[in-house]
Amino acid sequence: MRTYGQKREKKSSQGKVFVYGKHALKEALMNTPHIIRKVHLAADLRDAELRVLLEKHKIPTAPLASGKGKELVGKEAAHQGVIFTIDPSALLISFDAFLKTLDTLKNPAVAVLSEVQDPHNVGAIIRSAAAFGLSAVLIPEHNQAGLTGAVVKSSAGMTFRIPLVTIGNVNHALKVLKEKGFWVYGLAMDGTTALGTDVFDAPSAFVVGNEGAGIREKTLEACDVTLSIPIHKRTESLNAAVSASVVFYEWSKKHPEAL
Repeated sequence: MRTYGQKREKKSSQGKVFVYGKHALKEALMNTPHIIRKVHLAADLRDAELRVLLEKHKIPTAPLASGKGKELVGKEAAHQGVIFTIDPSALLISFDAFLKTLDTLKNPAVAVLSEVQDPHNVGAIIRSAAAFGLSAVLIPEHNQAGLTGAVVKSSAGMTFRIPLVTIGNVNHALKVLKEKGFWVYGLAMDGTTALGTDVFDAPSAFVVGNEGAGIREKTLEACDVTLSIPIHKRTESLNAAVSASVVFYEWSKKHPEAL
């Protein structure tokens, strides 16, 4: 589905990402503590559960001075007195490793990002994929918003709960998935198949394209079906993340066992 993206968030040049917020930190500590490098905490932070988890996993901490932190996560970020650094590479798993865990007999579904530039869209798509029972989110290495603090925040911590799979090339990944029995669906404003008419009775891969340009032509050619969402004529299109959420929900209705 086409939409208009926002300014892309810059990645850290030092192989680490600054993440913020108490909820995000708790999710990371409970699910993937190994990716946390260091935690900066405000001196007046009152959260016994958080401090117990930090001590349990022996995570190094440092004081966060009053009024500081905006230079790390941005002026508009509400960090709640909690900023931590993660190793994003440790959060990603390889495509080959993911395929070894895949049980196609259960008709799973995955989301495949294809040049989604807005980190808030990426985070929202990850959150929806987790909410509606998808097995993973596949993220290309290039021309794609990577794992940033904004992505983690927008995902409501779901980046630490659902498998995030790194892929080198979208078209190659789709080819491999097809060989595994997947049916590939491209989300497109002018798709030829209306959502709600497909029974999703095979493993499904849902491709979400760039906010402005949609899915690349070569990738569209690799799709078995292009899906459109029926909407009122007064609305031109839906946001990429909203479109993905609607499609994931429709898939989950056909697969209640995934919830």
